[in-house]
Amino acid sequence: MKNGVLTSDTPKIEVAGALLAIAAAAVALLLLASLHVLSPEFDPSWRMVSEYALGHYGWVLSLMFLAWGISTWALAVALWSQVKTRAGKIGLWFLVIAGIGEALASVFDITHDTGHSIAGVLGIGGFPIAALLLSVSLGRTQAWRGAKKPLLWIANLNWISVVLLVATLVLMTVQFAQANGGQLPQHAPASLPAGVLGLDGWADRLIVLSNCLWVFVAAWHAMKLAGQR
Repeated sequence: MKNGVLTSDTPKIEVAGALLAIAAAAVALLLLASLHVLSPEFDPSWRMVSEYALGHYGWVLSLMFLAWGISTWALAVALWSQVKTRAGKIGLWFLVIAGIGEALASVFDITHDTGHSIAGVLGIGGFPIAALLLSVSLGRTQAWRGAKKPLLWIANLNWISVVLLVATLVLMTVQFAQANGGQLPQHAPASLPAGVLGLDGWADRLIVLSNCLWVFVAAWHAMKLAGQR
């Protein structure tokens, strides 16, 4: 695309972007899965994904976040020429912002409070907005009508997983305070005390999974449409 006009190279760029998005999202999921094996001391039910940085394989986590960010940016490239509405264009920029947050997390791990917090707000907050805006915008076109339902379902799952993360974190905090006489632990304990329900880790991982699933579906359909042109 040049100055907003399709060129003969546009489909090739879109296919390349879509392929990179799919590959990078797959790598991110594989790296996350590997951390469950490499660092079994972090209970996935209540330890956050970012906490793997405190183990011996923080570099694997950094690669995961970087791959996650690359997948999001590559998808923005694959979709850029196909989005026509104002809401869709806003969604594309939120997709870019989300990718910045995901990539920043590879540099600023959990030991960098400010940087990691900014990365989390951009990545976890930006992607659900992007996915919803783009699902609705693209779904209104004939070319994307077949992908509208799965995109919307996964986009909704993504923001629901964010809500679940907040809710489960609040629940665990309240239960921790009750179990410790109103005091919260300064550091993560080796195990949860009796009466404390840990689900926030699964909600955190659901965010990553639903994010990558949405990338898979959107990138695959974008690649198919680019191939038809």
